[in-house]
Amino acid sequence: MRQIRRYIPYLLMLLFAAWCVLSLHGDLAQLSLTPVLRSWDLVMLAALLSLLNYLLRIIRWRTYLGRLGHSVPLRFAALTFVAGFAYTLSPGKIGEMVRARYYVPLGVPVSDVAAAFFAERFLDLVAMIALAALLFSSSGRYASTIVGGAAGAVAILLAVALLPWPVIATSLRSALKIPSSLRSMLVNIAATLASTRALMSPGMLLIGFTIGLMAWGLEGAGLGLLSSMFPPIHLDPLTATGIYGVAVLIGGLSFLPGGLGSTEAVMTTLFATHGYSVSQSLLITLTCRLVTLWLGVVVGWCAVFGLRQRMTTLVTPWK
Repeated sequence: MRQIRRYIPYLLMLLFAAWCVLSLHGDLAQLSLTPVLRSWDLVMLAALLSLLNYLLRIIRWRTYLGRLGHSVPLRFAALTFVAGFAYTLSPGKIGEMVRARYYVPLGVPVSDVAAAFFAERFLDLVAMIALAALLFSSSGRYASTIVGGAAGAVAILLAVALLPWPVIATSLRSALKIPSSLRSMLVNIAATLASTRALMSPGMLLIGFTIGLMAWGLEGAGLGLLSSMFPPIHLDPLTATGIYGVAVLIGGLSFLPGGLGSTEAVMTTLFATHGYSVSQSLLITLTCRLVTLWLGVVVGWCAVFGLRQRMTTLVTPWK
């Protein structure tokens, strides 16, 4: 049984990879490659903007770890951050917390990795709300979702900033009436939020938000480039970025794996309301998902296998 347990994580990893391949195949089956091949330069530029998105977020990730007292070489930070993309299809992208397995051998507490992850996701939410708001001028259809997301972000920020999380963690540890498994989980959450407070100072919030806005704005600009595959219709960059923001925001709030289905439905609908045919809207949407979501998954798995070769000598090779 012990031998079998050793291989369970690898089996789960293979099953998850198979799920990614099957989902990607479903998207590819809906694409007509003729317009995409004709506009290959636009597709490549959109993919490049996605890679720049990753670079900016890597810099933010390393900055967060440094703020928490962990000096991490840039190459190692880049590989471990991107490795999380392999599990981005998990609900709420919570699978990206797999990064912790690379940091624990270096003495970085899981609570600090979780704090950096929480701050990253929170600032991405705020940035996406700001980008989605660009669509207010042309469509108020999803205004309630944007306003609701903004209200939720403010509530999260106030809770993290004002509640005494270290005291709460200490109280939970001594709360013996709570079942041990539940108590342990609640203590870990409180410890994570206590560490997150260091990343929620005005300066760090400004840095995180600015980088998030730039990073996700690049992918929005990539969607604008892809929308020009059909020359008779013109979509200005701000509207395209707003469409991207609304679609990704709703996909994230749906808590579906990678926002699959919900993001595509919203993006296709919004393009259709701006003069594109349904087939054109679907083609733009799926091409966008290929150079954003699926590109990230592929790059993430490359990083996972690259890191797997280094796990036995994790501390020194990155310096």
